[in-house]
Order: sequence, then C-alpha cells, then structure tokens
Amino acid sequence: MNEEQASAGERGRFVVVEGGEGVGKSTNVDFIARLLAQHGHDALVTREPGGTPLAEEIRALLLASRDESVQPLAETLLIFASRAQHFAEVIEPALCAGRWVLCDRFTDSTFAYQGGGRGVSLDVIDQLAMLVHGACWPDLTLYLDVPVESALARIANRDLDRFEHERREFFERARSIYRRRVRERARMIEIDASQALRQVRQDVRLAVEEFLASNAASAAPAPERMS
Repeated sequence: MNEEQASAGERGRFVVVEGGEGVGKSTNVDFIARLLAQHGHDALVTREPGGTPLAEEIRALLLASRDESVQPLAETLLIFASRAQHFAEVIEPALCAGRWVLCDRFTDSTFAYQGGGRGVSLDVIDQLAMLVHGACWPDLTLYLDVPVESALARIANRDLDRFEHERREFFERARSIYRRRVRERARMIEIDASQALRQVRQDVRLAVEEFLASNAASAAPAPERMS
C-alpha cells in the first residue's frame, strides 16, 4: 500500500504524537499545541482511540480490564471502528477546512500494538487503514521513545488499564515496530524521551520548527510513498 500525504488548496496539516506507555505523550501534546499556536496555528487537539462520543465509548471498551480474553483481531477491528468515526467526524473535516490537527496516537500505534504486540498481520492493518482513512497519513509524526523497562517504571504507581497490564515482551515487540517504521518513513521523527524534560522539549521544538519551515517553503508537501 502507498502512504501519501493528501493536500489540496488550503488543507490543514496533520501532526501526530506516538509512543508507548509512560513516554510523556500528553505532556508533549500540550507543549506542541502551544508551540503551534505561537506560529499562528490554532490546532485542533484530539486523541485515539477516542475523539468523538462514540469513539470514546469504544475506547472505554478497549481499555477496561475484563476476565474474557479479547481476540487480537477483535481488538484491532474495534480500534479501526473508533478511528473510522473519529476520522470522518473530526479529523478529515478539520483538515479540509484548513485547520491543523494534533492527535495523540493514530494508525502507527495500531501497527505497533496490534501488529507488533498482538501479532495481527501487518497486511491486514494496511488494508484496514486504507479502508478507514485512505491516503491521509500524518504530515509529521513525532515518536517519543523510552526503553521499555524505564517506561514501565514510570507507570508503576498509577491505576493500569488493560494494555498497561501487558507483559514487558508485549511492549518490546511494539517498540520494535515503532522504531522500524521510523527508519522507513520520512514523516516520522524519533525523540529520545528518556532525557530530562527540558532536553526532550528542545528536541521536540526543533523537529516542529523544522517542519514548520519546510511547510512554509512548500505549499504542498511531497508525497510519501511506502510499499
């Protein structure tokens, strides 16, 4: 499948923050939103799974601990059901209206968690992605990386959801897929989130400002093509 950044006229830009548990996504999403605002972009901030009332209900189903074993494909389909609603009702209309969208997670998470972590076929995830959001991929994805052992230590004292209860091996497999996708996709930039917060923010700022400068120099970013 080809990933292509869709752009037409004054279409907005789509920025996503990715990463495993405990990497500081929420903190950095807030920081990036303020940074974009300083540059004149009032970004719509949203999240996955979630972003609409229906999608948030699906999120609650996905995160809730339960006695019943959840089949990996069933989990994947629920995630894409949430994404289909979110994309159609929130993300795509905002981009078409020229607004920038800043999202906590998108389809790269599904490749990592359900593909790497659960073992769902990456080809199946590709096909579902094409069905749900077609050629619309993020213009910029910041992947926050922390070694799994350190990340799990960060979340040890909070109430854990169903995913956070997974074993270390699950997160190692997810991290491996994330890092592979970073190597293969120019839109993805890895940030070492194990550093002090001040340094992480400096790295995030540099990546975002380089993207803003590149975006200003080109009315339509070059398509990203990946087989």
